[in-house]
Amino acid sequence: METGNISEYLKFFAALMAIINPVGAIPIFINLTVDQEEPLRNKTGLMAATAMGMILIVVLFSGEAILYFFGISVGSFRVGGGILILLMAISMLHARMSQVKQTEEEKQDSTERDSIAVVPLATPLLAGPGAISTVILYAQRYSSISHYIILLCEIGLLVFLTALAFRLAPLIAKLLGKTGINVVTRLMGLIMAAVGVEFIANGLKQLFPILGG
Repeated sequence: METGNISEYLKFFAALMAIINPVGAIPIFINLTVDQEEPLRNKTGLMAATAMGMILIVVLFSGEAILYFFGISVGSFRVGGGILILLMAISMLHARMSQVKQTEEEKQDSTERDSIAVVPLATPLLAGPGAISTVILYAQRYSSISHYIILLCEIGLLVFLTALAFRLAPLIAKLLGKTGINVVTRLMGLIMAAVGVEFIANGLKQLFPILGG
């Protein structure tokens, strides 16, 4: 029953935190809930974080079946997921929301929805393609029950931190300001870029073993 070392799980948590970037999502959350009273806004934030966690947990336990169903090798998925994360990171380094997460049409549509907790907040804003790819790739590293339990606990911790960030959204936005949030977003983008490059490198080594030599 093999599991990774502590550094691998810390890397997974840091990567997922950078990709989801709850602090960077605060301006969008405030904009979408501007007409809601504080109790309803807090409920929306909690629902969004919980739905995000549920999506990632489903992916955690079904990722292998998804790859098998489509006949995709882990190496190919690593390269594809790495490229996707790298593209998102480039947008974040410019303090912009990646179009991979939310297109302009989806942004317009979200303002017309009565319920925004699941769509677009939980997905694609939080649990988007980048987060889903990361969970699938890390889940494939080991097959032990303890490995999945650790990843499950980390996702649970991230749900708590995201819900807390949304609950404190007005205070965080006031303290950091637009510039502070942009700095955090750029920092998360830098971490994401490193994660994307690592995924691509490991995927290429799997596809072309000669590169590993």
